Amino acid sequence: ALEIYNQLADELYEKSKSIANGSQLWIGLAGAPGSGKSTLASTLKTHLKELFVIIPLDGYHYYRSELGQMKNSSQAYLRRGSPFTFNSQKFYSDLAKARKSRIGIFPSFDHHLKDPIEKAIQLSTDHKIVLVEGNYLLLNSEPWCSIRKLFDETWLLDIPSEVSNDRVVKRHISTGMTESQALERVRQNDDINAKLIAKESFFNADKVINLCD
Repeated sequence: ALEIYNQLADELYEKSKSIANGSQLWIGLAGAPGSGKSTLASTLKTHLKELFVIIPLDGYHYYRSELGQMKNSSQAYLRRGSPFTFNSQKFYSDLAKARKSRIGIFPSFDHHLKDPIEKAIQLSTDHKIVLVEGNYLLLNSEPWCSIRKLFDETWLLDIPSEVSNDRVVKRHISTGMTESQALERVRQNDDINAKLIAKESFFNADKVINLCD
């Protein structure tokens, strides 16, 4: 995977040379939980440095306090990370404004705190390549299909579900779950989300990055 990531970074670096000052290339990167989106994003950042900015969908998780106020709060906690547990309308609105103005301030997410961190990411006109990464960027329902139209290119990471699920189990354990809790969480939530992403995203991707080997 790293070889593919480095190759993509080199391609983007070459492409960045032909992007006029003040212009931006927007890429939407989708994939299942544990497919390697964050790893690819950080590899690209290492190569492209100040030309490149990452805007994660994860920053638009509803806060745990907001989940607790939902009618189906127990289901919302259980299914956190599913499409309905994100403030997707705000995500769309913020991206649409930034796409026009080429500037913006965005939240990130702390997996240990399990909540967003506001005003953590700054987009400026110095950034030539904007990578928006998130599980659901290539779904067919609203507002995801409107979000998709904001991108110049859409990428999908394709990886066997048993590999991505295993990574998510390890991630859950790293944040304090027991192995049995982590396996159950993946069964009840992450695997369901991964299947939805696989079902809808392939047809909406300009580039499928195959990591099956």
